[in-house]
Amino acid sequence: MPRARAPGSGSSKAAKAEPSTDRASRRAVPTLHLVKLAVGARDVADMRDWQKQRLAREGSLGHVTRSRPTRAAELLAGGSIYWVVAGSLCVRQRLLAIEPVTGQDGSAMTRLVLDPKLVPVMPRAMKPFQGWRYLPAEAVPADVVKTRRAAGEARLPEAMARSLRELGLL
Repeated sequence: MPRARAPGSGSSKAAKAEPSTDRASRRAVPTLHLVKLAVGARDVADMRDWQKQRLAREGSLGHVTRSRPTRAAELLAGGSIYWVVAGSLCVRQRLLAIEPVTGQDGSAMTRLVLDPKLVPVMPRAMKPFQGWRYLPAEAVPADVVKTRRAAGEARLPEAMARSLRELGLL
């Protein structure tokens, strides 16, 4: 398990979500998102249970990666991490901060601090890939709106709902 670096032990400081302006140029910073596979999660409920246990154990929720996003300011200007669960991009979590951490082997790593709330989005099929990818704001799926129809769909098992969507029946 990676551990946080001691304060002052590195030149990088944790990036926190702040107003979306670039202080150097005083212009608005566009919002950018990440997309990542939720490896090992069978469905969103499984992911939610796993994250709930981790939050109780560690006190905060995050994802550790080897690479520090070079576009951190854009990610922290309201960005989220969109999760691909069982081949479907279907849920997101807001990015709260980007922190430098040290891996067990002493290597520099990055922790993406996440809001614990999982927000369902309109699902779309996505093929597997390694690592994470940037996702521009204009390419993100819409959040699922709590409507009568959505409430009915929510009661369906995820695999069935996914199959029905692929057939154009939902």
